[in-house]
Amino acid sequence: MNAIETGLGMILHWHVIITIFLAAAFGLVVGAIPGLTATMAIALLVPITFFMDPIPAVGAMISCSAMAIFAGDIPSTLMRMPGTPASAAYTDECYAMTRKGQAELALGANVLFSALGGLFGTLILMISAPLLAEVALQFSSYEYFWLALLGLACAIFIGTGSPVKGLISLFIGLFVATIGLENPGGIPRFTMGSTDLMGGVDFIPAMIGLFAVSEVIRAMVSGAKDWDVKQFSLGNPMRGWGTLMVKYWPQQLRGNITGTAIGILPGAGADIAAWVSFAMSRKFSKTPEKFGTGHLEGIVESTSSNNAALAGAWVPALVFGIPGDSITAIVIGVLYLKGLNPGPTLFLNNPESIYAIFFIFIAANIAMIPLGLMAVKAGTSLLRVPRRILMPIILMFCVVGAFAVNNSVYGILVMLGFGVLGFLMEEHDVPIAPCVLGIVLGKMLEESFVTSMIKSDGNLLGFFERPIAGALGGVTLLVLLMPALMWMYRRSRLAAA
Repeated sequence: MNAIETGLGMILHWHVIITIFLAAAFGLVVGAIPGLTATMAIALLVPITFFMDPIPAVGAMISCSAMAIFAGDIPSTLMRMPGTPASAAYTDECYAMTRKGQAELALGANVLFSALGGLFGTLILMISAPLLAEVALQFSSYEYFWLALLGLACAIFIGTGSPVKGLISLFIGLFVATIGLENPGGIPRFTMGSTDLMGGVDFIPAMIGLFAVSEVIRAMVSGAKDWDVKQFSLGNPMRGWGTLMVKYWPQQLRGNITGTAIGILPGAGADIAAWVSFAMSRKFSKTPEKFGTGHLEGIVESTSSNNAALAGAWVPALVFGIPGDSITAIVIGVLYLKGLNPGPTLFLNNPESIYAIFFIFIAANIAMIPLGLMAVKAGTSLLRVPRRILMPIILMFCVVGAFAVNNSVYGILVMLGFGVLGFLMEEHDVPIAPCVLGIVLGKMLEESFVTSMIKSDGNLLGFFERPIAGALGGVTLLVLLMPALMWMYRRSRLAAA
């Protein structure tokens, strides 16, 4: 109880509240601009968090990401241009409602069910994270090896359209993780004689490059054309909220559960949750023929799902230090910088910080309703900012953030290199998420494997002898073998026919 009171007291300071509010406003701005993702908003926020205490820094990350995920629905509805990938699944449905003159209904539903989805995911986070932390205290190098491998496997087969391209992206990330001296043998690898590279590739400049600079390059290549924004006369987005909650509670609950479950899977994230939930909504709908004509049912389920996934992704991030999505991949780096090392010991050594994080999640999702309604009203004004003005400002933030990590030009060079890499990958439809997970989990995978092999004297059966390790190993192997098993199953069905 003392930890709960202390955690609440940690956020009830004027500077913490103002920081959370400003970060939320920043997330709304970035999320409402097509092409600028929630991950990019977090990457741009990182250099500012260097000058904050731990709780305000984490609070800024949470509120910024929650608002950015919701704000992506605004250009989706008004312009048929998803502000973030998490909004892409139901963009056509939202825009169809706008064409029918129901933009305020669609945007009002997005505000309401985004907040409710975020609160549901937060509830699951508050319940499951401490319980999983108790289990995680029994983890050894064997369990962490399987956990890291499971996260990488999920990133390949769940979070991408093409497993082959996902594998290519993953190998790029794993290669980056091998650079430098930070390996079990302490041997320089792929440093090419550079003293800067001996310390490894700085994670935060790499993330800024992959997610932010790549988008700036894409805008430059396309000519930075301005968006074609039309005038919209929005009514009262809050109209009929009570009716919507009563009518669509099954879709809301199903989206909440699906989103939270997918969010917990490493590498999946809010955008995958939204696509899965939209497909489920259409499959279980009594009127599937209405989908594509501006049907609110799929919008409710998807927007509930992607915000629930946001909180769900923090479960593996806090308990195991394994990112549930690209947002928490960046946040984990910030947590380490602030001395809040993710893992089960965080729940023992800093329980008040954990409860403060929970309270921030609750506050951010409650604040989403008034701030979201304000953003809906101001959405079209923001979309009129010329891209030729916006992109240089974003690039300036990127350069400052990359330089601030070590006060070195090396960070800027890393950022630019990964910016080009991210642009080339997306131009060839190679996903970035597996690469990010490869960079984050590569060192954990290698260190836990080498440590386990030393402990078992080279016996591979040692990875299955402990109960939890054996269970995780079985699940991981099943995920890895799933494509082959599905292929064999289809072959047998065709042969039988």
